[in-house]
Amino acid sequence: MRRVHQPYADVFVRNRIDLTVPGAEEQIAGRLRDTGLVTVDGLASRTAVLAFATRIMNLVPHRDSDPDGLTTRDTRRDPHRAGFAGFGNGPLEPHTERSGTPNPPRLMLLVCGQAAVTGGECLLTDGQSVHSDLFTRERDAGVALAQPRTALFGAGDGHATQVFTVHDDLRVSVRLRFDGLARWNPIVQPYLPQLRAAAVRHQARLPLAPGQGYLLDNERWLHARRAFTGDRLFWRALGEPLFPMPQGFVPAPTSVPTLLLSEAG
Repeated sequence: MRRVHQPYADVFVRNRIDLTVPGAEEQIAGRLRDTGLVTVDGLASRTAVLAFATRIMNLVPHRDSDPDGLTTRDTRRDPHRAGFAGFGNGPLEPHTERSGTPNPPRLMLLVCGQAAVTGGECLLTDGQSVHSDLFTRERDAGVALAQPRTALFGAGDGHATQVFTVHDDLRVSVRLRFDGLARWNPIVQPYLPQLRAAAVRHQARLPLAPGQGYLLDNERWLHARRAFTGDRLFWRALGEPLFPMPQGFVPAPTSVPTLLLSEAG
């Protein structure tokens, strides 16, 4: 079995914030602005998950959400339909949540209600690491993947976009999917193997027990999942933060000169 690269000694412990301490919301906001990732525990019920989610975000309703705004991730739907793989028990490749919409929600919270019998671990990839990797190891790939409108994500007409969006202040946002709802411009087609390899190379494995979860910046972190057996129940919340967050992430210093060249060209 392929071993997943572990950039952190223990991704859960290193990113955990105690939700019971005073000022937890401020700590969460600061961590999201800094690293884009927070881990939490003690959310043992759907009610607790919803209560926490509404402390930090305005929930965004969407196709898969329930009336209260949460999404129940189980196997109730057809996982063979494009865009519904999250409701099956197969693996999920690294992706941005709601990547086929014009403005994907900024935050995603995912909490374990019941772990699988085997497998099902969450896999997280820091988009900053993927961006730096490509711009230093595979300069042509990085430049191509930052060209506007080189990807079309979503059903129907989809949404024209690019993997790396460079903002006016040179911060960068990542947007990605590899499933049947991703279509690619010939300019970037040759670089997809390098992109996929970088996204997997920087994955961190995050097995979650009931009540544990993670909160991530959807403009920075990609998430994935291993295949699993047995019943598995997760609750997901998508939304906009109740605190200021600048767009995207600060690129690693080594990638900035090349990034400036790609913007000029």
